[in-house]
Amino acid sequence: MRPTKRDELVQKALQTFYRNGFQATGMDMLVAESGISKTSMYKHFRTKEDLILAVLRLRDEQFRNWLYRRMEEKAGTPQQQLIAMFDALEEWFDEPGYKGCMFIKASSEYQDASHPIHKQSADHKRMLESHITNLAEQAGMENPGALARQLLILKEGAIVTAHMGHTDNPAKDAKAAAIQLVKNHSP
Repeated sequence: MRPTKRDELVQKALQTFYRNGFQATGMDMLVAESGISKTSMYKHFRTKEDLILAVLRLRDEQFRNWLYRRMEEKAGTPQQQLIAMFDALEEWFDEPGYKGCMFIKASSEYQDASHPIHKQSADHKRMLESHITNLAEQAGMENPGALARQLLILKEGAIVTAHMGHTDNPAKDAKAAAIQLVKNHSP
């Protein structure tokens, strides 16, 4: 099925927001980058915040689908998939144009926890936590919720460290710690 103008706009806006940030990206820049007129843009989205929410929904879907698929491709068991998350992250960090996590950026630019953009960013992280908790349960780990939270703290730290660029391989460093955590939670 051919993407609609709205779909194309959201995809181009995702790329622009990811590269430049949300506050630094104005509607004029989005119009120039997308090739869609302001009139058409406002026909699809009443406000810039509405467009940001659509972008975050798309990024959430794309990222979670990619991450879960890569974890499954890299590891056969739920326990191995918990560790494979860090191998997938290493691939992401090595991509040209890597600029960190869009959800971390969104929540830091929209810091009020009741703001819809902040809430949507937090929801993304909660969905990841739910998936990792489910994998830990399937793997028979002791206290799967605690393990999931600990692994996700490592994941988030690796994402920020990769973005800051002050260590050679943050995914590998986080993976080493994750291996130890999984051992500690194994029955």
